[in-house]
Amino acid sequence: MAANKSSAVAEDPIDVLFVLHPKFDLMDFAGPCEVLAGAQHDPKDPSSKAFEITISGPEEKVMSEQGIIVESQITYSEAHENLREYDVMVILGGNSEATLKGAGDPTLKEGAEPFHLIKAFAELQEADPTRERTLFSVCTGALFLARVGVLAGLGCTTHPEHITKLEIVCSQAKLRELDSSADVMENERYVVNNPRFDAKDDDPYIRRKSDAGRRPSTGRKGSVSFKSAGRRESINRREEMRLGGLRVVTSAGITAGIDAALYLVSALVSTEAAERVAKDLHHEWKRGCVVDGVDV
Repeated sequence: MAANKSSAVAEDPIDVLFVLHPKFDLMDFAGPCEVLAGAQHDPKDPSSKAFEITISGPEEKVMSEQGIIVESQITYSEAHENLREYDVMVILGGNSEATLKGAGDPTLKEGAEPFHLIKAFAELQEADPTRERTLFSVCTGALFLARVGVLAGLGCTTHPEHITKLEIVCSQAKLRELDSSADVMENERYVVNNPRFDAKDDDPYIRRKSDAGRRPSTGRKGSVSFKSAGRRESINRREEMRLGGLRVVTSAGITAGIDAALYLVSALVSTEAAERVAKDLHHEWKRGCVVDGVDV
């Protein structure tokens, strides 16, 4: 069972929870879902899929902003009950018309879902930093993360047309939670916080200057090279990180979610696996930004 894993390893699929909300953007869902569903540890072994996907929603069927209905596998309530099983939670954008109305957006009212799910997932990581977990938003899904204060003290981005809205929501969360400011970053395909490893220079994303000079790791979580290196993670170091070392990834416009999902494959499986998926999709993988890179 995923709940018994201490981290995402090659022998077990990484459990991903897609959280749908009414009028979610269909591409925000389909793009990253296609990337993660297509990732394999061994391209010659169809049974070696790297990710196991579960779709949750407020009801059995959820209508997208484009009018296409997607059937959820579990309800929000069931997702809460089994939250410990998931390594990755994906929050989608959408409902753009309501988002532009600002405070009038019904999905941004406190107490509504998926806010409870997001907050519970972050708190789960803080309570148990031994587990490797990732919170990943696509496009305006970053507004949900900002609303519950998850982005405080972190770098983040969203669709270029909604950057100002994200700044406002982050500022409101700062005042409400009396926490640190978020660093809203424009012109980035995606922004990664707490990446949990130091990247080699040839990895398919860029790193900020603050990361320069750090020692590169010998492999990634889930990779053979990582296990053979015998490198141990410092739980104490992870506890000192924001959100207990929870990896937080926010992506910009719709197709940037594909790039961010490819990053996630590279981080949790291997760069080679991500490149294979990008090739299958005939997609040019565009780089994003990694902040606070530490080798824990």
